[in-house]
Amino acid sequence: HKHHLTSFLPSLSLYPHMLSPPDKDTIRICVATDNHLGFRIDDPILKDDAFVTFEEILTIAKKNQVDFLLLGGDLFHRNKPCRATEHRTFELFRKYCCGDRPVELKIHSRQKVNFHSNFGRVNYEDPNFNISLPVFAVHGNHDDPTGE
Repeated sequence: HKHHLTSFLPSLSLYPHMLSPPDKDTIRICVATDNHLGFRIDDPILKDDAFVTFEEILTIAKKNQVDFLLLGGDLFHRNKPCRATEHRTFELFRKYCCGDRPVELKIHSRQKVNFHSNFGRVNYEDPNFNISLPVFAVHGNHDDPTGE
């Protein structure tokens, strides 16, 4: 008997045109949590379910031209995902988050303080990247960056 995580999200596939056309005075945010990418990665039946669901979320975000995707914890099932899980995740980000659509979102806080990187700004403001769908993530208890 085959089970799919996507069966728990019927509303996503039933409403492919959920939002009205973008408005310059409205911020459109897609929020997703508990994706658990890499869950049961060794199970031949269940290994793809979390990725299929996550790709559906990315598809809806892109189709509805949201301003950014907010991942509210547990993107990965483990705090140290295997190489295959990382590779597949970055393939999806590249497929859905890179592109020529301009990002209208402006960050007004001190980016060097709030975004811990060596670059001092969000990646979509970097001229070396072509980001069309920014993603902001908060860690959860399954993907805690402390590695515990």
